[in-house]
Amino acid sequence: MNRGDVVLVPFPYQDRPGEKVRPAVVSSVMPRTRGWRTPSWFLIDPGTPDGASSGLNGPSLVKCYNLATVRQNRVIHVLGQLSDSLKQKLNDCLKAALELP
Repeated sequence: MNRGDVVLVPFPYQDRPGEKVRPAVVSSVMPRTRGWRTPSWFLIDPGTPDGASSGLNGPSLVKCYNLATVRQNRVIHVLGQLSDSLKQKLNDCLKAALELP
């Protein structure tokens, strides 16, 4: 796996036992979701040239403040890869989430 890969990973529920398989972006692994945009989130839209290689089936937001460490053997499948411009957005998003200059 490489930085910027879009993968499927089981994430545990926070409020009850069990887990849900969700797409994630490899950096540390960050779950994706749908919702409102903030500086610590960025959009992947597979309907655009930048998002086409992601392997996602619909527009999704990456929440960079919600980092998790996941063992590589827990990754079910690599869906795709972020474009160079989306990798830059990932960098910017991580800086905002971690309050780095």
